[in-house]
Amino acid sequence: MSDDTREFLGIGWKFPLQVTASGSVAQSRYEQRIEESIYLILSTARGERVMLSDFGCGIHELVFAPNNAVTRSRVVQGVRKALTAYERRIDVLDVSTDSSSGQDNLLLIRINYRIRINNALGNLVYPFYVQEAA
Repeated sequence: MSDDTREFLGIGWKFPLQVTASGSVAQSRYEQRIEESIYLILSTARGERVMLSDFGCGIHELVFAPNNAVTRSRVVQGVRKALTAYERRIDVLDVSTDSSSGQDNLLLIRINYRIRINNALGNLVYPFYVQEAA
């Protein structure tokens, strides 16, 4: 696929923000930019951005919820809703959660997606910590 076609995927500042050896702001391109965008959406709590109060993911409201099937289902629903609304360059194929063995408060959110412009498949795992209220 030519770079002209991939321009749709975007070029922008690397997330998290980094500076190159020459002193300029590091940039990410194309598929990497989409992955960083997904992390940014999932890492942002709704209401955190003043000018975009609906931007972000509702999973942060579940940080003190018990690590059970209901919470995991709400996480899956929240992630799917946020990515569908705020990352239009992808089709969300599957979202699932797994509890980490040995860490009862860790949910691993697995996301499989397809990039619309080139049908490339992508996936990532996002760690989310819940702390059951005592």
